[in-house]
Amino acid sequence: MRNEIIRLTHENVTLTAYILDSSREMKYFEKRPSVLICPGGAYKFCSDREAEPIAMAFLSMGFSAFVLRYTLNCDDVFEKALFDAEEALTLIRARADEYNLIPDKIAVCGFSAGGHLAAGLATLGKIRPDALILGYPCISGYGCSDKVLYSNVPTLDDKVNSENPPTFIFSTCSDSSVPIDSSLSFAKALNKNGISFELHIFSDGPHGLAMSNPVTAEKNSNGDNRDVAKWVPMCQSWLYRRFI
Repeated sequence: MRNEIIRLTHENVTLTAYILDSSREMKYFEKRPSVLICPGGAYKFCSDREAEPIAMAFLSMGFSAFVLRYTLNCDDVFEKALFDAEEALTLIRARADEYNLIPDKIAVCGFSAGGHLAAGLATLGKIRPDALILGYPCISGYGCSDKVLYSNVPTLDDKVNSENPPTFIFSTCSDSSVPIDSSLSFAKALNKNGISFELHIFSDGPHGLAMSNPVTAEKNSNGDNRDVAKWVPMCQSWLYRRFI
C-alpha cells in the first residue's frame, strides 16, 4: 500500500491518500474503485474518528481511499470547502492511471457536516462523484444544532437534480443533534428526481457513531452499537452492486 499526504490550494487543507496495490491475481482489482472521505466536525474541525478508520474500512473492501481535511472556521466556509472537495475529486480522477484507479468509479462519503459537504459536492459540484454515501448527514434547515453545522451554509435538499449520483444514507431515530428529517428530506428529493438511493434508519444510537464499534468510540462514551454497525457491510454490498 502507498500512503501520501497531498497539500491542496487552501491553507491547511490536505488530502491523505491510501492507495492499495493492484494485482493481476485478483479478478476485480487490477484497477480499483475509490472513496473520497469527508469527516464531520460542524465545519469547525475534522473528526479523526470519521477519517482514517473509515478509510481502513473501505480499504478492507478493496477500495483505495482518500481523506479530505477541508477548510474550516470562516464565514464562507461552505464555498471554500466545496472548492476543496472539487479540487480533491479532480486530482483523484487526473491521477487515476498513476494510482491504478477506475476514474468513473469514485464515491464520496461524508458524516454529519462532512455529509453536508459530500452532498454539496454531489449536488452542486462542478465535478461530481459516481456514488454518494451519507452518515447521519446534516442537510441543513431541519433542526440541526450549531454544534453539528456551521452557520450560513445552504440547505441542499431543494437543490437535488437529475445529475445527482446514486446515494446510500444511514442515520438513527434517536439522534438529537441531526433529526432524521434531514435524511428523509434528502431521500425524498432524490426520489422526486429519479435518483436511485438506499436509506437505513436505525432505531437507537446517538449522533456521531462513525463505524459504531469500539474502534471509533468517542472518548468517555460507549459508541458501540452493533445494530448501527451493520451500515458498513450494508454499504459494502451497495457499493459492490454499483462498482464491482
